[in-house]
Amino acid sequence: MQTLTTTEDLAAFCARAHEQPYVTVDTEFLRERTYYSKLCLVQLAMPGETDDNAVLVDPLAEDLSLEPLYELFRDTSVVKVFHAARQDLEIFWTDAQVFPEPLFDTQVAAMVCGFGEQVGYETLVRKITRGSVDKSSRFTDWSRRPLSDAQKKYALADVTHLRQIYEYLAAELDKSNRARWVAEELRILTNPATYDIQPDEAWKRVKARTNSPRFLAVVRELAAFRERHAQENNIPRNRVYKDDALIELASTKPRTGSDLGGLRLLLREARRGAIADGILAAVARGVNCAPDDMPKPDRSREKLQVNPALADMLRVLLKSKTESSGVAAKLIAPSADLDAIAAGLRDVPALSGWRREVFGEDALRLCDGRIGLAARGQSVVVVEL
Repeated sequence: MQTLTTTEDLAAFCARAHEQPYVTVDTEFLRERTYYSKLCLVQLAMPGETDDNAVLVDPLAEDLSLEPLYELFRDTSVVKVFHAARQDLEIFWTDAQVFPEPLFDTQVAAMVCGFGEQVGYETLVRKITRGSVDKSSRFTDWSRRPLSDAQKKYALADVTHLRQIYEYLAAELDKSNRARWVAEELRILTNPATYDIQPDEAWKRVKARTNSPRFLAVVRELAAFRERHAQENNIPRNRVYKDDALIELASTKPRTGSDLGGLRLLLREARRGAIADGILAAVARGVNCAPDDMPKPDRSREKLQVNPALADMLRVLLKSKTESSGVAAKLIAPSADLDAIAAGLRDVPALSGWRREVFGEDALRLCDGRIGLAARGQSVVVVEL
């Protein structure tokens, strides 16, 4: 097992990889104690059946720059293969504002190929390669050096099995003409906005107890301060204060440091210093927010007049389409989309892109009364009306 610790060695490996049709990629990182992921290891493998074409890259080594890897990412003649790539891509985008192009995510491809929703790497190894993955090192602290042979073997397996998985799934997509479905799904992963966390929008991830605009204004300011403080100090947002403490702050609206001392859920470290000052300032901004600037929660779907019979029929149609396409129902259309369609909305994901082809067109025809559903044996079929 070769571990690359210099830019020169990485550049030499990447020079060979530039001549290949694809390269498999994985990372090991830590995020428990930081806001941004700390990249600790990169695993790479070129086509082949042995470990000879696979390496570990140590980004913690003093004499190593990842620029040769990023140049490989920019080479559009080489497919970069990941499994469940989102967190990996976030690391590379944050570090170098680069996305691997073209990208292939085996988790997304497997969902399209009928392996179910968010299928795990270990499952694909077992079902496609008939192999197994040793998970004994999965809770490793990847920032510690030296790594043991067992840890290195575990890390390398994440890219060596991936070669056979990729080749199998790529062939299946070609046969079924579904490669464009995967490409459509991957556009979200390679959109910078996916990883651009705006502090002023952070409140939307907090589950509030009420939709009162004044209450939400305080929640917005507290969430924005927490996000900025976490980013600037590179600490997890929950180390500033957790969501339940944020809701407590928005409910009690403390004005002084002594008010903070009487709260039940606030961490001791947040009751003084920069965090305490930030909390009090955020609460004041929320309390004094002008009515026109208060958050306005989207209540449009709360008032939807859902036709329950039509919604049930859409669910039956979806089950039929799931069985015929082999694609997980939640990937095609979650329940919220079905209710929205049954209420007359048409701007929903299930009615666009490849989902429209698989389900959406017939869903609209069902809504318009142009088709019906009938039982045929153990299956449900579409009947023209």
